[in-house]
Amino acid sequence: MIPQSSHGSLRTARWAVGLTLASLTLVGCSDAQQRGFLPGDTEQEVTNQTGRIVNLWSGSWVTLMVVGLIVWGLIIWCAIAYRRKKGDTGFPVQLRYHVPLEMIFTLLPVVMIMSLFYFTQRDATEIEALSENPDVTIHAVAKQWSWDFNYVDEDVHEPAGVQSFETGTEGAEESLPVLYLPVNKTVRFELDSRDVVHSFWVVDFLYKKDMFPGHSTSFEVTPTKEGTYKGKCAELCGEYHSDMLFNVKVVSQEEYDQHMQELRDQGNTGQLGLDLNREQQDWSIREKDAERDQKKIEEDSK
Repeated sequence: MIPQSSHGSLRTARWAVGLTLASLTLVGCSDAQQRGFLPGDTEQEVTNQTGRIVNLWSGSWVTLMVVGLIVWGLIIWCAIAYRRKKGDTGFPVQLRYHVPLEMIFTLLPVVMIMSLFYFTQRDATEIEALSENPDVTIHAVAKQWSWDFNYVDEDVHEPAGVQSFETGTEGAEESLPVLYLPVNKTVRFELDSRDVVHSFWVVDFLYKKDMFPGHSTSFEVTPTKEGTYKGKCAELCGEYHSDMLFNVKVVSQEEYDQHMQELRDQGNTGQLGLDLNREQQDWSIREKDAERDQKKIEEDSK
């Protein structure tokens, strides 16, 4: 066995520790960095869930960065500390066992992955939870390539969405469909698609939900900050996918009620139904899974 000097390894370890501490310090330099460069404002979150999402996102990346720095530091340290030095002869020991160290290398990644799974599942369960009596119910219907918005409780709807053929030109945003939401009210979104798979995404809400033809999906959120937020389809749905845009206005209860009355005065009462869907037959994921399993059993028995 060739003896190794410890001075180089100590210097490398100090550099690795210093680099780690410097990186952790940089994480808190700005609000954008603290949010993991996600949109929004830490002082006033846009919804009741954005803070939870930001914490999971930023916490995951900080943890991964620390682990990465430690691994890179150990790699560099090993390359320097155990390099072949001038005057060395022969070969170092080729096989050597260190059971405790090997157990750490095996168990530590398992613990890290399970911890990440726990926090992800904890937050996903909370984000996907539905209440028994939401304050407002919105029925959003996606179609190639626009949106229809129904206010279920008020029994009114926005004018039927029309595809914007002027995306990217000045003033085009004024023709986009607009959805009104009251601030600090629990809103349930019921989502449907008339044709292909779409995805409902309000960017500043930090959340998106897929929409399937013939199968409804839903989620709830409480907007907590008034303002106008951009929405779009987040699933490639055809040639004019980029035109599938809309705006969300989070307003006071008084302004929301006023808008509902304006829709009634305009004759936009009732609901924009699903009668124009390309696929009329409803389906469920469990039924599809059962059909697939039954078909597989029949094929295996032949």
